[in-house]
Amino acid sequence: MDSAESPGIPFWHVWTDTNGVSHQTRQTLDDFQMQVISAGNTPQWLSPPCRGDVSVLFSVLPAGWSGPWHENPAPQWVIPISGAWGVETMDGTQVEMGIGELSFGGDQNTLEQNGKYGHLSWVVGDQPCQLMIVQLNQGMARPPQPDWP
Repeated sequence: MDSAESPGIPFWHVWTDTNGVSHQTRQTLDDFQMQVISAGNTPQWLSPPCRGDVSVLFSVLPAGWSGPWHENPAPQWVIPISGAWGVETMDGTQVEMGIGELSFGGDQNTLEQNGKYGHLSWVVGDQPCQLMIVQLNQGMARPPQPDWP
């Protein structure tokens, strides 16, 4: 195992700019340290822990499901565990994500523009999409917001 170079995990970051418009930006989790997760275990790459209260939900979106324009109800990680889903942000960016692809939903406080706010989401393909959702409560670390002009 090459322990010299810290790995990265890509994810899609849904976020709101200062004008209240939502965007999606591809980012990378890259703050890893080689360490043991528990006494007696073998070292592995670990990110800093995100401590605090969280809510963990599981969702099954039926085949053909689509949601109207809406914001994420809380800052949250969304991870497909089967099937695929898509997200469109107010800037027109559309992303489809399959099993294991990460999305961070941080599009709170958007401002409605031409009937759009937050994002649209839908099931991709003809199979249901199962999601694991980890909602972060106040004060918990979130990914840094991308630079925006």
